[in-house]
Amino acid sequence: MMKMQLLPRMLRYGVAAVILTGMFGALSAVSAAADNKKPAAPKAAPAAKPAATPHPTGGASHGVGASTSHGPTAGGGASHGPTANGGASHGPTANGGGMRTTTTTRTTTTTTTTRTTGGMGGPRPVASHPSAFGHGPAPRGTNERVTRSGNAIRTRPGGRVSDVHDARRGMDVHHGLAGGRRVSMERADHSRVFAERGRRGFVERPYRYHGRDFARRSYYYHGRAYERYYHGYYYRGVYVNVYAPAVYYGPGFYGWAYNPWAVPVAYGWGWGGNPWYGYYGYYFAPYPVYPSAAFWLTDYIIAANLQAAYAAHQEAQEQAAAEANSGQPVLTPEVKQMISDEVKAQLALENQEAAQNAQQQDADPNSSGIARMLSDGRPHVFVAGDNLDVTDASSGQECALSDGDAIQLQTPPAPDATAANLVVLASKGGVECPRSSTVTVQIADLQEMQNHMRETIDQGLQELQSKQGQGGLPAAPPSAKAPPAAAQYASAAPPPEQNLSQDIAQADQQSDQAEKDVTAEAAQDNGGPGAAAAPMAAPAAPAAPTATVNLGQTTDQVQAALGAPTRIANLGAKTIYYYNGMKVTFKDGKVSDVQ
Repeated sequence: MMKMQLLPRMLRYGVAAVILTGMFGALSAVSAAADNKKPAAPKAAPAAKPAATPHPTGGASHGVGASTSHGPTAGGGASHGPTANGGASHGPTANGGGMRTTTTTRTTTTTTTTRTTGGMGGPRPVASHPSAFGHGPAPRGTNERVTRSGNAIRTRPGGRVSDVHDARRGMDVHHGLAGGRRVSMERADHSRVFAERGRRGFVERPYRYHGRDFARRSYYYHGRAYERYYHGYYYRGVYVNVYAPAVYYGPGFYGWAYNPWAVPVAYGWGWGGNPWYGYYGYYFAPYPVYPSAAFWLTDYIIAANLQAAYAAHQEAQEQAAAEANSGQPVLTPEVKQMISDEVKAQLALENQEAAQNAQQQDADPNSSGIARMLSDGRPHVFVAGDNLDVTDASSGQECALSDGDAIQLQTPPAPDATAANLVVLASKGGVECPRSSTVTVQIADLQEMQNHMRETIDQGLQELQSKQGQGGLPAAPPSAKAPPAAAQYASAAPPPEQNLSQDIAQADQQSDQAEKDVTAEAAQDNGGPGAAAAPMAAPAAPAAPTATVNLGQTTDQVQAALGAPTRIANLGAKTIYYYNGMKVTFKDGKVSDVQ
């Protein structure tokens, strides 16, 4: 079904990307407010290599998840500014009538190797079967079933459902390792609805501008609606949405934000005493002073993510990973410096796009998006803007990233790869991917992470301009105070949604029934009506030894026996791991009780 839908679109719009090679010259002189100094303009981002024209028969997954770039607020409440993160994809088509079952194990030797390493010295590729859900190989130990009607279901080890595809409704449902649930549904008019409990949802509508694909997303979060824009195109056979700012600032403002300030400044964020700030004190600490806007924006981005994560965990009762504070925050100065460098690169990129917009030229998504980052030969840091389940590149096992985690692309993937290997620089423990591990992330998800960073930067730039000269921030030069100019493509977008909140709520409600329908059909296909209550387990295999847990065992020993817990409660010296029908209590890192 998905290939049938994508083929006409690819044939109609699949053209090779045009390389934009223009580089900035010197900007006009900028008058400083006090000393007449001229801030240098940021260097333009290098143009990306052209993307390969998509193969007409290749399946493409659409990244449609959402993550919020909430501006950090003094009150600690999550506020404003969405982005998109997480790549829900369209599910499989019927496989000749009847049911297909596949199971991933580390000992499988007849399956296709589709995971790609990130370069020299990285882990070897892991053999795994292609996923029925179309967004990369299935994690180790999962079991997938495709029914005769084209529905599909994936279960994790132990039988818990992780993914459901309802072909009739055009709906995909994902249950995260941390407990959240996200729903993506494509409607008959090709609009898309996204819902995630505890977080914001959106309705996305595609449109054309100057012969190119764009999309307008209407977001809704806690009673507030707002619009964001994206430039869509095929990259390596995958359809990605590249963030397209609604407004652009003048070159004087970008120069002021990019270059060092005259003297470092102290800034009071007003976070003290807020629950999220205390909760994540082990993970993050703001800079004592800010030598430039890039460092200020770095703390803004991280704080926005952590505020959003804390609010979502409280509202959706997700598992929030946390560690004991052992002194230096997990997010080290070295990692924050890498994020700050990435922020500067994004400022230079947006400055280039602003100049093109002023001349009524269209920005090339190859230069603006993930294509440039995978082809410029430089390492890049990405900051997760939502919960995202990925796979360990060495073991193939599933692990999670959450808002504010930092990962680094050290070497580019192979030219035809649709995923990349990245090293985890900072994470929060629990079910999250361990620090220094290498994880495989789909290209669509990396694009959404970059979207998230750019959207949060833009929100921070708006706050910087409105607060310049206040609260310790330096005054901007007169040329940096001009109001931003609207992007040309934003005016061509479809009008705002009329039933936004209702559509999002309805999609979430329909997903409950979709899961029941698909699970029931898969059970019937597997053994008739009497098998409906049977768990969605892997095909029969030799009986494994009974897992046992003994007093005094460590957390690693328990996870080796039982797998990752479904939930973790950190209670100071005591930690509780929750499993289906069982909880294991640790005291000082050792098992003290099992119930």
